[in-house]
Amino acid sequence: MKSDVTTSRRGAERRLLSNAGLLGGETTIFKDIVANVTVWIAAFFFAAPLIYAFFSSLKHKDEIYAVPPTLFGAKLRWSNYIEVFTYGPFVRYITNSFIVAILGTIVVLIVSTTAGYAFSRLRWRGRDTAFLLFLATMMVPAEVLVIPMFILMQKFGWVNTYQALIFPFAFGAFGTFLMRQFMRGIPFELEEAARVDGAGPFRTFFTIILPLTKSAIAVLAVFTFMGFWNSYLWPLIVTVDYNSLGTLPIGLASFSTQEGTRMDLQIAASIVSMIPTTILVIALQKHLIKGIAMSGMGGR
Repeated sequence: MKSDVTTSRRGAERRLLSNAGLLGGETTIFKDIVANVTVWIAAFFFAAPLIYAFFSSLKHKDEIYAVPPTLFGAKLRWSNYIEVFTYGPFVRYITNSFIVAILGTIVVLIVSTTAGYAFSRLRWRGRDTAFLLFLATMMVPAEVLVIPMFILMQKFGWVNTYQALIFPFAFGAFGTFLMRQFMRGIPFELEEAARVDGAGPFRTFFTIILPLTKSAIAVLAVFTFMGFWNSYLWPLIVTVDYNSLGTLPIGLASFSTQEGTRMDLQIAASIVSMIPTTILVIALQKHLIKGIAMSGMGGR
């Protein structure tokens, strides 16, 4: 009799555990469904303006202002994209933007990685104080520096040159801060092992530190490229001959004239301008996610 009671009790316990497992599984499935639905809703709200802008770029300019607005026009006007490239020196604007963004990104990566290495791995007197002073420059709005920088470019004779479009923003504190935070999390034992093998600071930097900071470099490269690519105010001020040295944001503004705004062409040109940065983000998204997460934890 006692064994029967024990057996029935164990059977009841198994059923309870089984039911609990089923409930836990159902709860997990419900959470996954809610999470997926939330992500899709958020993605829709983020993508909706881009989708509307794309189809608006295929409309006639009068259809864009139609009330109520419609997603599709009477006809898909792919010729708008052809007209964009024949409306002024638009190809030149794109070329200039690529030159400025690529060269500017390279300079920023060189400066930021070397400065980040000096502030995070090398020991020298006044290092932390110098870094705090350097970091304080991030609190100064860029608009405040426009006039002093323009005067400086004038003194150098760099007005209306590529140098003026690149170098004033090549030594910002953000990139150095990002690289320093990431490099601080790299174990010092790796450097000590390299020193035992006879490696100096430069060899350690190029063979140990740089390969371990690929994710942070990818993050900085994307942010820097997008910053140069989308910059409007400074190129507008420091450029005199827009037809030869104008960048893409200036080219987008050129569709607005005294006669009116060619909104259809302006939207089409905006879609074209988003393609390079979109490709860059998609290509480096794995490194971006990893780099942002690890930089936020001091590289650990």
